[in-house]
Amino acid sequence: MDQQQRYDNLKLGERGAVISIVAYIVLSALKLIIGYASGSEALRADGMNNATDIVASIAVLIGLRLAQKPADKDHQYGHWKSETIASLISSFIMAAVGLQVLFAAVSSVFNGSEKAPDLISVWTGLFCAVVMYFVYRYNKRLALQINSQAVMAAAKDNISDAIVSVGAVVGIVGSQFGLPWLDPVTAIAVGLLICKTAWDIFRDASHHLSDGFDESTIESFKEAILEVEGVEAVKDIKARNYGSSAVVDVVVLVNMELDFAEAHEIATSVENKLKKTSEVYEVHVHYEPVDVSEMLS
Repeated sequence: MDQQQRYDNLKLGERGAVISIVAYIVLSALKLIIGYASGSEALRADGMNNATDIVASIAVLIGLRLAQKPADKDHQYGHWKSETIASLISSFIMAAVGLQVLFAAVSSVFNGSEKAPDLISVWTGLFCAVVMYFVYRYNKRLALQINSQAVMAAAKDNISDAIVSVGAVVGIVGSQFGLPWLDPVTAIAVGLLICKTAWDIFRDASHHLSDGFDESTIESFKEAILEVEGVEAVKDIKARNYGSSAVVDVVVLVNMELDFAEAHEIATSVENKLKKTSEVYEVHVHYEPVDVSEMLS
């Protein structure tokens, strides 16, 4: 995949972020209004969850747009990591709101509310769950189409929101059967889920920004390199993330009897082999001579 295609994919990924933003604005407003009107702590917590998702989706949108900026004097490798930085920022915002939801829900439990929420909150929660499920299906399909880590993360957030809404409905229905405490307890579960989602996003973003990389993926790169004719062994291989793509540094061993042009051709074949993998953006290949007879002995 060439660089222009990657930029085009980032542009296409904006569509998924915009759809998520619109859905979250409408659904969070609906949940908060109905939640306060019906007296449902769980639905209000779910609405707060969606409110944080607005911020997270805006951060993804900004990150996708910044990542499209070409390399310049200050960023000679480009701006690919912008979407990862945006995800890191959104994780802090989500954590803050998650803690706020937990505090309000725990306070409600100790206050001992005796009133069960109105049934309109049940239908609101079910409607919102169905909407978020379809948004999830759309974003997942888009993420697979353009190989976007950011859009796939948004899709996972979408399906978790659908599950949260179903959980809120369970708590509300339970409160209708003489268990009013079940509604705020469900709100606590929602708050914990918000905090967990924030932690997962923070963990992945910080792992990428600190140049962490999946070991199994590196092993698959190594296996692909060894399939290239003329490569005797892989001496060293490293990789780091640039947005949804990877940059690979590899040292290969080639027969010491080869001339410079032949060795260079092998290095070019290694580069082309890895670039055929959709997640690899750039490959830096260094080759060293090796005595093949000693390797075989």
